[in-house]
Amino acid sequence: MEAYDTGSDARQGRDGHQDPVGSDGASEQTGGADGTTGTSQDAPPRTGVAALSPRYQVGAVVALAVVAIAVCAHMGLVFLHLAPSNTLTKQHGEAVDEWVFPEFEQNWKLFAPNPLQQNISVQVRADVSTADGEIRTTGWYDLSAEDGRAIDGNPLPSHTQQNELRRAWDFFVSSHDSDNRPVGMRGTLSETYLRHIAVQRLDRNDAAGEGGTVERVQYRSRTTNVAPPPWTGEKVSDRPAYRELPWWTVPGGTSAKDDGDAANGAAKDGGAA
Repeated sequence: MEAYDTGSDARQGRDGHQDPVGSDGASEQTGGADGTTGTSQDAPPRTGVAALSPRYQVGAVVALAVVAIAVCAHMGLVFLHLAPSNTLTKQHGEAVDEWVFPEFEQNWKLFAPNPLQQNISVQVRADVSTADGEIRTTGWYDLSAEDGRAIDGNPLPSHTQQNELRRAWDFFVSSHDSDNRPVGMRGTLSETYLRHIAVQRLDRNDAAGEGGTVERVQYRSRTTNVAPPPWTGEKVSDRPAYRELPWWTVPGGTSAKDDGDAANGAAKDGGAA
C-alpha cells in the first residue's frame, strides 16, 4: 500500500487533496484519560531558581537576602566614614573605623565642609647681576597665572602644572609661622624647595637675560576673597592682601638643571606635608 493512500481516517485539505497528519505545523490533539484535550508537546523546562526544588529555592532566597543586607551595611558604613561628623559617627565612630580600616580606607571626604573662599596667587621676583656687572631687580612674575594659562584648555594637564607650585606653597605655609620663621625641621626644606622652583621658572622666563645670573629671589602671595553669590547679601572686601617673604640668596654655580633635580627630591618630602 502506498504511504499516501486514502482511508476513512485521512484528513482532506481545502482543495480536496489528502493532508498528512501534522503537515500544517499544529500538534495532533488527543483525548486525555479524563476527557480533556491535551497536546503531544511537553511544557517548556523551568530555568533559574524556579528549576530548583522548594527546599533549595528557600536556601537561594535566604543567601540573596544575606548578600543584599551585607552590601547595604557596607555601603552605609563607608558613607558614614566619608560624611562629615554627625550624631551617628560620634556615637559609633569606633565601630565604623574598625570596619573601614585598613581594607576600605578612603583618603577623601564626601562633602567639603570648608571649601576654599580665596584665590591665592604666588609671585616671584629676582635680583639679577647683568653681564656688565650691574644689579637690577626684575618685576613680579605671577607663577600661578602661568600655570593657569598652561592648564586652561588642556584636556590632559601635567601633574607639575597642576600641583607643583600649589603644594610647594602649602608646604611652606604649614611649616612657618606668620612671621615667616621655620617651625620644626621641615621649614628649611620647604624654603629650599621654593627657591629651586623660583630658579627654574625664572630661567624659563629668561629673567636674567643674556649673560646674567640670578643672585637672589623673593616670593610673595596675593590673596583675594571670592565674591559670594548676590542672593546671600554678604559683603566681603575685594582688596588683595599680600604676604612677602624675605630675600633668599641663590647658591653660586647652581644651574637650572641642578635646581630641577633638587626640587624633585624636595617634592617627595614636601608632598607629604
